[in-house]
Amino acid sequence: MNRVPSFAFRAAVAAIFLCSGVSRMAAQRPGPAPGQAIPPAAAAQGPAQEAAKTPQSDDNPFAAQPAPALPPGMTGSDANDPRYKLTPGLYDAGETSLGLKHLQLVKKPDAFQLGTDDADDPKVQKLIGQLGIGGGAMKMPKPLQLVIAELAFSNSDLAFQGNHLFQGNFYGMNIYDISNPGQTTLLTSMVCPGGQGDVSVYKNLMFMSVEMPNGRLDCGTQGFPPEPPPAAGHEKERRRPVAQAERFRGVRIFDITDIKNPKQVAAVQTCRGSHTHTLVVDPNDKDNVYIYVSGTSFVRQPEELAGCSGEAPDKDPNTALFRIEVIKVPVAAPQDAKVVASPRVFIDPRTGALNGLSNGGSHGKNDEETKPSDSNQCHDITVYSALGLAAGACSGNGILLDIKDPVHPKRLDAVNDPNYSYWHSASFSNDGTKVVFTDEWGGGLGARCRPNDPNKWGADAIFHLHEDKLTFASYYKLPAAQSDTENCVAHNGSLIPVPGRDIEVQAWYQGGVSVMDFTDAAHPTEIAYFDRGPIDPKILVLGGEWSAYWYNGNIYGSEIARGLDIFELTPTQFLTQNEIDAAKTARVDVLNVQNQQKLEWPAQLVVAKAYLDQLERSQALPAERIAALRVAIQGAESSHMNKGKVTKLSGMAPSLEESAAAAKSSADAKRLHALAEILKHPSA
Repeated sequence: MNRVPSFAFRAAVAAIFLCSGVSRMAAQRPGPAPGQAIPPAAAAQGPAQEAAKTPQSDDNPFAAQPAPALPPGMTGSDANDPRYKLTPGLYDAGETSLGLKHLQLVKKPDAFQLGTDDADDPKVQKLIGQLGIGGGAMKMPKPLQLVIAELAFSNSDLAFQGNHLFQGNFYGMNIYDISNPGQTTLLTSMVCPGGQGDVSVYKNLMFMSVEMPNGRLDCGTQGFPPEPPPAAGHEKERRRPVAQAERFRGVRIFDITDIKNPKQVAAVQTCRGSHTHTLVVDPNDKDNVYIYVSGTSFVRQPEELAGCSGEAPDKDPNTALFRIEVIKVPVAAPQDAKVVASPRVFIDPRTGALNGLSNGGSHGKNDEETKPSDSNQCHDITVYSALGLAAGACSGNGILLDIKDPVHPKRLDAVNDPNYSYWHSASFSNDGTKVVFTDEWGGGLGARCRPNDPNKWGADAIFHLHEDKLTFASYYKLPAAQSDTENCVAHNGSLIPVPGRDIEVQAWYQGGVSVMDFTDAAHPTEIAYFDRGPIDPKILVLGGEWSAYWYNGNIYGSEIARGLDIFELTPTQFLTQNEIDAAKTARVDVLNVQNQQKLEWPAQLVVAKAYLDQLERSQALPAERIAALRVAIQGAESSHMNKGKVTKLSGMAPSLEESAAAAKSSADAKRLHALAEILKHPSA
């Protein structure tokens, strides 16, 4: 296995391809990453044109830069945390954790590594050509050329089905056997370039997002011929890649009946490609599934895909901006999948203007960046079909959608926040009373958790959700400071199904993994973490956890540069073994995190014990009652659910209901009610 070269994944160039997408940068104009050579104003261009604007010198554009002074009234992250001073390295970096045990790192397969640290290697030049970069490539510094080539092999998002884990990658995807999580093994590798490779699964179908201009209909690795150099005097003009009949940007659909040999059965083209997508299951439609497509990159020319337009709404009401796409997929005939709607989720219902939402102003480094700008794209949409709702993280706004008719989602509410740079993703609490939005300040491309970076920037924003309206509650940011060479910002996470609590595990790139309790929305707290030192101590190198998700008892992290991490929770003062064991009782057959499922727990006594631990922690019941309940539960368990012991438990339920009515917090009231229900009809 080759070591990722020291210039690999440089944050300055990650803006070309990685999670931002090219045109996303213009939508909200975040402050540039340290050493970033790509101006935010260059947003609507293709990768080739962005790369051509980099400094044409041999100076290292990737050297780390310390954060500026904190703005007045702001506070930063804790530099005394043990995570701040970890030793650097790729596979030998220092590690520290609390409440998380690292079981395994499964390294990337060789096919998903560039395999060279020499910018003059023919493989580097070949990849640059495939990515549509023409004459400007030779003017780029050699380190920059190497970076662009390495970016084509970044790991991305995860999906799960049964004992299989699906890991997306800009170069294709990998499927792992997780039947024994601590001994996870690679099952299938499928090379299919095009970025960013986000995946989801439904029955025998797998879906993959494709956004970059090197994607081909046939999954080929040859890409397309290098772009011709610009004509004299036109070097600074924005250009899109030359139209190609075989280019693919949209959502691929594979039949995975043979898990070791996925077969592409459809490829649905879209005007902006698919940066991410969301699988939507309609409870009233068993014959079809739907895909919400979020495209964030440049709009392709109509010569390549008929009907595509990147004009402003006042110039072209059919513009591909200011909308999402809905793909309808017949489950029995996926080859017939097609776009059936393009909802205008940003529309002003009073005037009909398509550009009806803006970011309301954002933090930045100059007046242009802080001005309000129109939101014209969604980065990620999380649907919660059991509630008929979706939460969209849409460049400058968080939006709430009614999806009872999945083909025609309707906006119910929208919020913005001047402390937010780019609304990236969203999660509902299990009961649907809260929504956590993430802010990917800097696009995941820079160090944004330094001691002087404000802890309201690049953070989570937690909102109450009541009667289809969102109300801000608080921020949560990784509390540990990170170094100047660690890209770090809020990224993808999922709920951990601990009954009685709202807990989310979340990836923070090189900030590692953080587990947040947001049961009290106004006071979220960290209860567990895992972190490594920077990949490089002097250069900002892109790496770290893209996603961190709980699935049936374990946490899995998609590590951009290294591979796949597997963790398990361990008890601490913040989380008991009973709570961990209770979480493991809530199992699902499939997990696509952006298609959120309602979690349910069996009426098992281990779940009752978890509630008791929480009631003890919050002092909602006197110590003697806690002790008596524990003795009764233990008696029932040790007697193998003897009828008399079970009857005794049932007899304790009414007093718990009475205590619930007098509880000081709604969280404790719910726990008391839930505990009473289990004791009425317990199972082992």
